Amino acid sequence: MTPAGATSPRATTARPATEADRAFCWRLFQQTMRPFVQATWGWDEAEQHARFDAAFDPSARRIIEWRGAPIGLLHVDLTGTPVRLLNLQIAPVFQHQGHGSAIITALAREAGHRPLWLQVLKVNPARSFYERAGFRMYGETDTHWQMLRDPG
Repeated sequence: MTPAGATSPRATTARPATEADRAFCWRLFQQTMRPFVQATWGWDEAEQHARFDAAFDPSARRIIEWRGAPIGLLHVDLTGTPVRLLNLQIAPVFQHQGHGSAIITALAREAGHRPLWLQVLKVNPARSFYERAGFRMYGETDTHWQMLRDPG
């Protein structure tokens, strides 16, 4: 997944994850999600690590790269309608630089005529990013906002 017209080595790209990415993905999860998990349910390091290990399936994830280095993670289910954006994490030092927007744009193109779905923790300020990226609120749970982006 490379944004359209992006041919330079500086482009934000996504490649299939491998088992070798496990440690990077765990560190990324800690950096990006710990404050929000802690605020919502509390953070127990051993429990979170065990949950992460049990759920980590490289075949279902992509590593976001910039200039050839990993900077994030994309977990998406393209099998149904709507396409389910299960996780988008960008390392904090690379946030607010257009990488997430480039990935969302490329994902929308890949989804074609299907809408995109996601949920974001209510305590996570990423909701405003998703709204700027064309997602709208359509529902909620006790802990999450549920959002859709129409195709087009």
